[in-house]
Amino acid sequence: MDFDPRVLVIAPDDSLIEAMCHGLDALGWGTVTARSASSALAALADLSLEVVIIDARVDGAADLAGVLKAAALPRQLPVIAFGDDSAVVGVDLAMTRAPHPAQAALRLEQLVRVAVADEEMSLREATFFERGQPLTPVQPEQSELKVLAAGRPDHRFLALSNALVAAGCEVVAAPTPYTAFDYLHERAFDAVVLWGGEDHAPAQSIAAGMKRNTRLYHIPAVLYLSHPGEINLAELYGRGFADVAAVDTPEEETAQRVVALAQTHRRHQAIRRTLEAARYSGLTDPATGLFTPQLFAAHLARVSESARSRRRPLSVCVLRIADSPELGDVRTGGWLHRALPQLGAMASRLIRVEDTAARLAADIFALALPATNEAQARIAADRIAAVIGCTAFDAGPDRSPFVVGFDIGVAEMRPGESPAALLDRASSALRG
Repeated sequence: MDFDPRVLVIAPDDSLIEAMCHGLDALGWGTVTARSASSALAALADLSLEVVIIDARVDGAADLAGVLKAAALPRQLPVIAFGDDSAVVGVDLAMTRAPHPAQAALRLEQLVRVAVADEEMSLREATFFERGQPLTPVQPEQSELKVLAAGRPDHRFLALSNALVAAGCEVVAAPTPYTAFDYLHERAFDAVVLWGGEDHAPAQSIAAGMKRNTRLYHIPAVLYLSHPGEINLAELYGRGFADVAAVDTPEEETAQRVVALAQTHRRHQAIRRTLEAARYSGLTDPATGLFTPQLFAAHLARVSESARSRRRPLSVCVLRIADSPELGDVRTGGWLHRALPQLGAMASRLIRVEDTAARLAADIFALALPATNEAQARIAADRIAAVIGCTAFDAGPDRSPFVVGFDIGVAEMRPGESPAALLDRASSALRG
């Protein structure tokens, strides 16, 4: 089977990275290792790598992040560095120790998503500017980062709060899960720090509650452990924590990790608002806010060229409302037409911020998914169809509500393939 690495790990030897690399490989983040700056640059030139992890012991580590980021252009390349003397400048995250594989996978996913969304923002700005309706980029807020610190007052937790304040954060204390959720619903926060204590249940309940709330879902939650002991880090990361700080992690480092998460979150929110503003443009479909066929074709051409120059995959999905006996009268009576704005709005909310959704015809929708291979795109399309398929739409007086299913076609861009051919191939693959 072909090996397609996604992560470049630069280290002088395997002593500190072996467990991390094996774990990342198992989690779908295939790694390739370089021992020097020159071999790292060669790997970056030969492979479509998405992110870099630097062991600060490697020769020339101090300036390596900037060199690699410049070499990867126009692709944005997130960089993580670790080491007791982590003096690597220009990184997106610095840590004293090699991260746990589950921790690394979460951060890599977040950093890559923001990089791809940032690339998409510049592409969408160019598409709209070309058609006479420029988008105004939303800038991240310049106010102090707002961090909610939830848990009982403990001297180490208070020390972390002081470190966060020293790092330029506004910290709001919440002693119980109830007060934490009151604050979360009343105010906007960039990150949440949860005190582990002897019992992780209160912290886990807050993290789980945040993941069940669409407004709070993307706010990073950090678990700060209060004592050493047997813990399952993979399980904790799977419960919705963006980071877990061990008991012996210095408060200053934990504070910097929280700040990095908060800044990334704030940046991602600004990108999201910029991209969502496109829905209210005069260029989009007035009924659904989705891209029109003409706008989608123009943007797909730009996204396709970007995918080639940045050496990222690109997939297109086509979803067509499937014919069924139940839909016959609904179509005739115009109820399906009335449901299309709601249906299109659902489709636009179910995609990632970096994806582009379009309405190609009355009952045909299309998605352009950057940095996404065919298998991932099919999962995304099936998920969207499943969620919409569980929604009942009004069919008129004295009639039961109706549901819709979709025929789905998916295609990943091939070398040298034109945008029109890619879209045609996805349309030809429509299946029920």
